[in-house]
Amino acid sequence: MKKSYLTLVVHILVKEAYREEIKTELLKLVGPTRGEEGCIAYDLHQDNDNPNLFLFHEKWVNQEFLAKHSESDHIAAYRLVSKDKLENVAAYKMTELTN
Repeated sequence: MKKSYLTLVVHILVKEAYREEIKTELLKLVGPTRGEEGCIAYDLHQDNDNPNLFLFHEKWVNQEFLAKHSESDHIAAYRLVSKDKLENVAAYKMTELTN
C-alpha cells in the first residue's frame, strides 16, 4: 500500500514593490527546508502571468514534521522580513489520494 503524505500548497501574493526582495527571501528557504527531517519535497514556483504570485508545493511525512518546520529559525526570519510586504497568503493542507 502506498504511504499517504501531508501535502501543503501555499499561495503567496507579494506587493509589487517588494517582489524581488521577497523572491530572494523565499529562495533562501528552499535549501534549509529540504534538509529538514520529514521533508519529502519543497518546491517554489512563480506564476507566469502574475510575477507577484508565488506558490510552494510541499510534501511532508506528517503534521508533526510540518509543525517543526513552521517553528524553524529560517521560517521565523522570513516572517520578520516579509512583514507588511505581502498582499495575501493562503495555505491548503491536503492529503494525497491513492488508488
